[in-house]
Amino acid sequence: MTTRRTLHSVLGLGTLLAAVPANAQASDEALIAAAVAELHDAILAADAGRLGAVSADTLTYGHSAGRIENKAQFIDQLVSRRSIYRSIAVSDQRIIVSGDVATVRHNLAVETENAGRVVPSKLGVLLVWQKQPDRWRLIARQAVALPL
Repeated sequence: MTTRRTLHSVLGLGTLLAAVPANAQASDEALIAAAVAELHDAILAADAGRLGAVSADTLTYGHSAGRIENKAQFIDQLVSRRSIYRSIAVSDQRIIVSGDVATVRHNLAVETENAGRVVPSKLGVLLVWQKQPDRWRLIARQAVALPL
């Protein structure tokens, strides 16, 4: 026989259980936002160790000009200083978590220096992150050029 107290307990438990995934998702969103910031900081610093830590071994990194790099190429391009990122500003960031995969879309205003010439760009970026045993890691990135 179901009593009000039992029904209230069952409904209360259901509410509690429903809140757990929402809280876990909010926590994952915060971790992913921090990982995005760490990625950008590592790009600005051209820090191979940090770039390697935030990137999955299977990384596919797409540039707005159509160039695709793997993890080693992505890191080498930055560490070699052939292209130097002087600034990165993020706007309109949206994070969607689906299990152990998350997508991040945002716009970037960047300044790079190539052969002594400063080049401002505005990009629309899609990042794909995967929750791995120790942390969220970037598995894919694609950018498109936006009008300045």
